[in-house]
Amino acid sequence: MPRDQVELQLDTTSRQKKPHDVHHQSSAISEQNDNEQLRRLGKRPLLTRGFGFMSILGFSCSALLSWEGILVTSIAELSNGGPAGVVWGFLINWLGTISVYSTLGELASIAPTAGGQYHWVAMMAPQSCNKFLTYMTAWLTVTAWQALALSVGYITATLLQGIVVLANPTYVPKPWQTVLIIWAVTLFSVAMNSTTSRTLAKFEGLILVLHLAGFFGVLIPMVYFAPHTEPEFVFMTFFNEGGWSSQALSFFIGIPTIAGSLLGADCAVHMSEEIQSAAIVVPRALLYTIVINGGLAFAMGIALMFCLSDIDAALAAGETMFYPFLEIFSSSVQSTTGACVMAGIILVMAIASGVGIYASASRMLWAFARDRGLPYDRYLVRLSTNSLPVNAICVTLAVTMLLSLIALGSSVALSAILSLAIAALFSSYLLVCGLLLWRRSTGAIQDHLTSTEALNSGDFRWGPWRIPEPFGTLNNIFACIYSIFLLFWSFWPQTTPTTPETANWSILVFGSVVIFSVLWYVLRAKEYFKGPIKEV
Repeated sequence: MPRDQVELQLDTTSRQKKPHDVHHQSSAISEQNDNEQLRRLGKRPLLTRGFGFMSILGFSCSALLSWEGILVTSIAELSNGGPAGVVWGFLINWLGTISVYSTLGELASIAPTAGGQYHWVAMMAPQSCNKFLTYMTAWLTVTAWQALALSVGYITATLLQGIVVLANPTYVPKPWQTVLIIWAVTLFSVAMNSTTSRTLAKFEGLILVLHLAGFFGVLIPMVYFAPHTEPEFVFMTFFNEGGWSSQALSFFIGIPTIAGSLLGADCAVHMSEEIQSAAIVVPRALLYTIVINGGLAFAMGIALMFCLSDIDAALAAGETMFYPFLEIFSSSVQSTTGACVMAGIILVMAIASGVGIYASASRMLWAFARDRGLPYDRYLVRLSTNSLPVNAICVTLAVTMLLSLIALGSSVALSAILSLAIAALFSSYLLVCGLLLWRRSTGAIQDHLTSTEALNSGDFRWGPWRIPEPFGTLNNIFACIYSIFLLFWSFWPQTTPTTPETANWSILVFGSVVIFSVLWYVLRAKEYFKGPIKEV
């Protein structure tokens, strides 16, 4: 063959790349850009970027567990609010959470790091109180995610015991059994988080399919077989079983309860350093997660209220089976086996949720230790051969196992710790949303950095994902208002007059965390904590 023909053939072959080669090359370029952005933020890229958009969407959806979560939280809302309180209360929370997460999405696009809120505070807070606010935000976020890790274990354990009671009414759940089940669930979460980032991503992609399929697997039998109440009962009937002076007051007190079904979507933020094209994918994942899951939860909440034919029986079931929706399932399909299968779907999703919650909790712990904000930080920042923060994962496991022992003595004390998640998370949200509003109102944030521009020291620029003005500012204002609103009502007890058993002890737990953080900062942390460390 002539030489010129050989060269032409070789040139043609080199240009005809296989699809997987093109995809691999594209992924490599994307990872290089992500790592370069992380270096601009002063952090070394150490974690493997194994998550794409669909896998992180599945990760966030499984951690959020919205339609599954509303089955747990909506019945408690009945006493303060009634069926209409569940429907309209969820709608308020859904709109408020969309506003908050879209604001967080703008910040995640500016600085996609595992530290999340506290890193953003360090970028935006005034110099006079920068280190203090950064440290407080970090402690609140770490505490909130550790509380969420315990919460998902407790919900899974009690749900399994409730299913056993439904199948065998003679079974009486014991606290020590609850603790052992919590340990078993958390060990599974730790095992999954100790594999590889890419394996975890594939697992979460599968969970997204189960999350969507399970919704119809529960909704269709319940709606098809159950007798239905009137629309007026669902949308217009309010209860005030808490004994409050007005129906409006009772309604507002019940709102934070149902907000728990929308917690956890921001887990994608703390996985930012393991996501490809994080500056764009993380904000999109936040919004897609809250919109998709919120829609599913809203539909499930309305369906549950239409199928609530015997309120007294459902509330009574909460004393024996932990969760009244198990009784609703049973009365709807008129089959114990069918109800157990439907509840089993939710149990599987709760176990899967623990995997995502543990991943985010451990990354947040690892990020704070990386900036020398925790004792034994040198131990906590160590990575395995698979580039995973295994030590931080194990410490999260130890915290969950130790705190779960509280269930042996007092369920009230354990509930106070579990309720800490809402107050701590929304305190951090309020701080970052408020600082962002201040910065954007003063014009301190510059336009997005183009590929031909160089980033100067001290520059604070928008990321590639941003809500256009004036909608961005208006949304930012609404996010601040909603965060204040939810924080205020989250500390109220559910009934009056209040007894030690019915008191809302979350204010005590939250206050203790804040006081401890302030004292520790004044006595020790201010000497060694300097905010996010510039590693490069």
